[in-house]
Amino acid sequence: MPLHSLDHANIRTGNLSRMVSFYEEVLGMKAGPRPDFGFPGAWMYLGKQAVVHLVEVEGSPQTDGDLALEHAAFGATGMAAFLDLLKSRKIDYYLGFPPGFPIVQVNLNDPDGNHLHVDFHIDELPEKLRPA
Repeated sequence: MPLHSLDHANIRTGNLSRMVSFYEEVLGMKAGPRPDFGFPGAWMYLGKQAVVHLVEVEGSPQTDGDLALEHAAFGATGMAAFLDLLKSRKIDYYLGFPPGFPIVQVNLNDPDGNHLHVDFHIDELPEKLRPA
């Protein structure tokens, strides 16, 4: 059975409400149904798929030495509007260009500092942002 897609990323956080707001307001996900595991958390959905599972922990995984997440990547369309949203919220980002692939990675961090990238087809890259 070959793998065909990412099911979800699980992220440990000491800032659950702030993280839910970020994933909803910046990345357009919606909080949705989650099993009652007996500990706080939230499942963030894209359509019918819970793609980010947030688990609330005491403290900060980054400073407590526990792994939170190296990165998660999402495919998207509408790059210009997404870049405008990041600028309006003063969210720092940088662009990545994987060699030999027609992809532009918009790299950013969520409120806990987890590395995310949102991938767009190179055709969506504004001319003024194209590498020389």
